[in-house]
This record gives sequence, structure tokens and C-alpha cells, in this order.
Amino acid sequence: MQTILNKLPSDLSPDRLPRHVAVIMDGNGRWAKRRGLPRVIGHRQGVEALKKLLRCCDDWGIKALTAYAFSTENWGRPLEEVEFLMTLFERVLARELQEMMEENVRIQFVGNLTALPQSLQAQIEHSMNETLNNTGIQFTVATNYGARQEIIQACRAIATQVQLGHIQPDDIDEALFSRHLYTANVCDPDLLIRTSGEMRLSNFLLWQMAYGELYITDTLWPDFDRGQFHRALSTYQQRERRFGKV
Repeated sequence: MQTILNKLPSDLSPDRLPRHVAVIMDGNGRWAKRRGLPRVIGHRQGVEALKKLLRCCDDWGIKALTAYAFSTENWGRPLEEVEFLMTLFERVLARELQEMMEENVRIQFVGNLTALPQSLQAQIEHSMNETLNNTGIQFTVATNYGARQEIIQACRAIATQVQLGHIQPDDIDEALFSRHLYTANVCDPDLLIRTSGEMRLSNFLLWQMAYGELYITDTLWPDFDRGQFHRALSTYQQRERRFGKV
């Protein structure tokens, strides 16, 4: 705890930090375009920004980080860009695995992973297995993820259990439903950050964000740094979370 206090900015209260931060990493393409660079360069810079945020969360005592890396709708992007992203994910995982092990990071991927290239699926499985027993920050990467798809698959799984007689309809409550989501092993986000100024959830964690706080910044994702994160946490700590109560 003392190590965390030494790293945490003095104006932030360790007792009011979010346990779980989620991020919609928007603006990689626009960041590159403004600099006259190919979109893929923006994605590379976006990876670096995510690495820095993960380390910052770990340094400041935040227990979980979830990043929206690739949505079910992103398949509609140009084929060249999609292929680049799939290759980038695989290479980054292979390159960063040893460092994640050294820093005690536990990584998991959520979404419809069966639609991803076989080599990427293999690298994902290897990375999750290797870090499974790590006890540090929980790093969740939403890949080929869509919240509506997630909710539908949960409904199907629960309906199957009812059909088989394993549970009764009256047994279905919020807790049971949550256990059938991709994110069953991590608490709901307290704070969701979206970069680039867009004011929507974009089919991300619709169930889990029922009472999560939203922070929107005009900053493009590759420029989101510790200073920007500090500002987001400061704003979060000024809010009064009532969860629908007075």
C-alpha cells in the first residue's frame, strides 16, 4: 500500500479510486490523419498509449482495466486495416508476454474469439494460460466484442439451463445473469473513459455500465497520457455516486 501511495498523485485519494476502469480507445485514425500519416501508424501509437495506461493503473492501485480493442462492427473497416490490426494484436501479445509476467499482469480476452484468425486465437490462449495465476492487475481486452451479442449469448446459455431443468425461471436474477457474461470474473467498471469526444457507448459493456461513471475527453487516444488519466480520476473523485438513491 505504501508503494502505491508513493506513486499516486497527492491530490487523489486512494480510498476513492475506481476499482475497475474501462476505456473506449477512439481516435487513432484521426491522430494519424492530422499528421499526414497512414492510419496504421495511429494504431501502433494507440498500443503504446494502452501500455502506458496499464502501467499507470498498476502503479496507482487500480485493480482492473478493460480496453475496447476491436468491436463486432469493426469488421466493416477496409480489409487492409483489419488485417493489420489482427497481425498487430498477435505481435504485441507475443512481444509483451514476458513483461506482463514480470509485472504480474493477468490478461484475458472477451468477445467472440472464434471468429479471429487461428494464429491469433492460439496466441491469445497461450497468453491467458501463461498469466492465469498472476495476482496483479486484471487486464481485459475486448476483441470482436459487442455488448448486444454478449447479452444474447448469456440469454441463450440461461435458456438452455432452464430447458435442461438445471434452473427454474424464478432463479434468474441480476447476479445469475452477470455470471453468464464474458466479464463474469471481474467487477463492473466504476469509470468508463472515452477519447476523441464521441458521446456514445458504441455497444460496449451495456449491462456492466448501468451505474458506471462516464468521462469523455476530446483528446485522441494516442495522446492520452498520465496527465489526462489524472484529470479523469480527479473528475471521478469529485462525483457523488448514488446508484439511483438519494
